[in-house]
Amino acid sequence: MRYIFLILFVLISVMSFGQNRYYTDPVKIPMLLSGSFAELRSNHFHSGIDIKTQGVTGIPVYSVANGYISRIAVSPTGFGKALYIIHPNGTTSVYAHLKEFSPEVEKYVKDKQYAKKSFKTNLYPSKYLFSVTKGEEIAKSGNSGGSGGPHLHFEIRDSKTEEPINPLQFNFPVTDNIAPKIFSLLIVPLSEKSHVNYSNQQKSYPVVFYDGKYHLKNNPVIPVNGEIGFAVQANDYFNGTYNKCGINSLQLNVDDITEFTFNLNRFAFHESRFINSHIVYDEYTESKRRFIKTWIDPGNKLRIYNYNFSNGVLNADGENLHEIEIELKDTDGNSSVLIFNVQGVPREIQHNASIFVKEFKYNTTNSYSTDDFQLEIPKGALYKNLDFKYSKQSSAKNFYTDYHIIHNKKIPLHKSITVKLKAANLEESLRSKVVLANVDLETEEFYASGGEYKNGWVESKISSFGVYTITVDTIQPTISSLSIKDNTLTEANRIRFKIEDDLTGIKKIEGLIDGKWALFDYDPKNKKITHYFDAERFELNKQHDFKLTVTDYRGNRSVYEATFWK
Repeated sequence: MRYIFLILFVLISVMSFGQNRYYTDPVKIPMLLSGSFAELRSNHFHSGIDIKTQGVTGIPVYSVANGYISRIAVSPTGFGKALYIIHPNGTTSVYAHLKEFSPEVEKYVKDKQYAKKSFKTNLYPSKYLFSVTKGEEIAKSGNSGGSGGPHLHFEIRDSKTEEPINPLQFNFPVTDNIAPKIFSLLIVPLSEKSHVNYSNQQKSYPVVFYDGKYHLKNNPVIPVNGEIGFAVQANDYFNGTYNKCGINSLQLNVDDITEFTFNLNRFAFHESRFINSHIVYDEYTESKRRFIKTWIDPGNKLRIYNYNFSNGVLNADGENLHEIEIELKDTDGNSSVLIFNVQGVPREIQHNASIFVKEFKYNTTNSYSTDDFQLEIPKGALYKNLDFKYSKQSSAKNFYTDYHIIHNKKIPLHKSITVKLKAANLEESLRSKVVLANVDLETEEFYASGGEYKNGWVESKISSFGVYTITVDTIQPTISSLSIKDNTLTEANRIRFKIEDDLTGIKKIEGLIDGKWALFDYDPKNKKITHYFDAERFELNKQHDFKLTVTDYRGNRSVYEATFWK
């Protein structure tokens, strides 16, 4: 009888905890996820969870706890329309990619946008202005900013540090009883004298699942020598969705001894770009597969690594057989294990001599220059020492200098570096239009990487190695009306345009109705801008003069003018 009462007490306690948990749900539809906390993204860790909104926008969004709105952001990129709510327990909840805010917040934001004559805005209202209660509707879900489809991006942050925290630690109703899936193993030689299967090149191995664990296909014993690193390609999945998500933790055991662990329940935004050292970056640039390392580069300052004996590096100098076990877990503790063997083989192999122009140290400032090229790399931009390579070759006719081949794009940079190219053949009239171009030599496609003319040189901050040259942007943006035809409106409540720029991008959009500034929402991913008619700010039921001016980042400007009745 005592045992029965104990079971009833536990069940009642769990039910009470579920009903009285601090946070309520941000949506009242099933919380199915398309993205997990700390999932691997381009140049950053995902800072929240992505909640599916049934493929539509306009789903009500609710404050997860009592608090006040501390920040309201509107941006054409990134989080798009976003709300930040500070709660008494020391956390901040974040709701992003919204379609619209609650009516009172929407009016407040619109007034500020018109006052600043800017669609993009970042507001920090008084803590007394917008108090909210737990479960109060605060917005509608959307697809704004850099969103790739309708969903709600949701975060929990530490209010003091602004560091994002894994929301799945707080008992939100997300079902997950699916263990992470491992797809392949990568073994990487970490020094010139190391080898994997008698080669100084890294090698990937497919895996299979049986007997409750993952194994290398056909169970080979891999011959290795010297300093070796392991990396795994894996994803996690949640019940009810097919979306690929990220793992929460990893542990590396060598011969039953733990050598390396990490846990991704919290990180700081200034650390997020270290993801490029957390994965095998060169493999990602080649195959688009992200392999998670079980070792740490010396310049990787992520604080997620709980234990790292010898930085997770296996030193296979002897002839020993080593059993390697890599265990991956998700937030709910679902676990997957990969087990395999490597054999130390102290055999000399031939190495191709590396031809480079200078050795760069990861923990110092580095520089290199020629008569027409200058490079400055700040301390902390490299994750490990680099044998730097540089060369030139003739460029196509539409460029104003040679192709400068700055190492290669397989090496990641944590900070921007400064590049200067000499612009000997650039006409004075084109100097304000100059652009540093990053070129793909295989496709001959290129994109703008900033740039400014200074005393005969074009200088720019760049975030990746690659092939660079000089070009100019003299082409105006294009404007195509989607709502006005022959001075007649084709839509009742709005005006829409498609705007495009071929190189440097749109810098400024100015719409005037009867000479007064009109707010246009800007959606860069769809290249569209939209104005919704506003009877409070513009007199309607009359003929209007309309003017739209779109300017790119090199001052090229296009103007569209029309008259219409509204």
